[in-house]
Amino acid sequence: MKITEVRTKWTTMPLKKAFKTALRKVTEIEVIDIEIRLENGAFGTGSAASTWQITGESLASIQAAIEGPINQAVLNRNIEELEDILTNVETSCVGNTSAKAAVDIALHDTYCKLYGLPLHQYLGGRSAFPETDMTISIDAPEVMQQDAKERIRQGYNTLKIKVGSDEQLDISRLEKIRAAVGDDAALRLDANQGWTRKQAVKIIRYLEENVNIELIEQPVPANDFEGLKYVRDRVDTPIMADESLFSPFDAFRLIKMEAVDLLNIKLMKSGGIRRAKQIADTAKSAGIECMIGSMMESAVSLTAAVHLAYAHSNITYYDLDAALWLKEQPEEGGITWHGATAKLSNKPGLGFS
Repeated sequence: MKITEVRTKWTTMPLKKAFKTALRKVTEIEVIDIEIRLENGAFGTGSAASTWQITGESLASIQAAIEGPINQAVLNRNIEELEDILTNVETSCVGNTSAKAAVDIALHDTYCKLYGLPLHQYLGGRSAFPETDMTISIDAPEVMQQDAKERIRQGYNTLKIKVGSDEQLDISRLEKIRAAVGDDAALRLDANQGWTRKQAVKIIRYLEENVNIELIEQPVPANDFEGLKYVRDRVDTPIMADESLFSPFDAFRLIKMEAVDLLNIKLMKSGGIRRAKQIADTAKSAGIECMIGSMMESAVSLTAAVHLAYAHSNITYYDLDAALWLKEQPEEGGITWHGATAKLSNKPGLGFS
């Protein structure tokens, strides 16, 4: 069944409240939604979010990549040849991982619809649905403390705390949050590249004595692989790579260097489901567990991440709250939320109508 058309559409989605990290502040997200259509009229959907500070892509560049070299890589190809088409997408241009991810997701959705399979079954689904953490975006300590209390009240057992702008302020934020939520809640800390090597070690050692933290995500700049190893070698808390990890090669390099304890996979960084799965497979061979994460992105691409999270045995940490920040939720299909647990339908593909 031949692919006859790739359609793109810009969409703006307001958030319920501002999302703030050490890198950026977001009040709405802009995405490119796509459809891949077959000659029989069937279609699959995908989506990509623009994240200048991480992938370097704008909406205009995402659209240009999809409508240019990526479109040439998929048009008039038989969807049954999914593996070859995905390879063509991967090699169609340098970088442009979010654009490739949108098309990869739509290709998987189209393929699974053709054969009547939910995506998680095609990927090899498991029995337990993932339970996401909830992000507490960076703000004044008192504001973050109240946000944390409210999220625990809503039923989230694990909080991901954004820090990285000021050493003493970061410590104050974490101490106030721990005091507010008690000892039972798991706290994950995401510095978003906001610390130096030595600063990271100093802060983490203090936290190990005074605040119980489950893991530390990307404490140093993305290109400082040696810095990740420097920190990991000097603290007991597990260190996770995020912005340092885009590809299976990055995973291999981080593992070989013994630079991290954990890897955070995101479809927008990796270029889609296939490459994300390759990262998780590579990490599994080395005994390194993975988180599946998300940018501020649409429910379509987040649903694809949930399908992969549900299917892969080496993805054991879940940061899948992006769609919960959206002011308007999709009316049907995809994910249904039961507290912090994301459940998937057994409809074909991503599960959207």
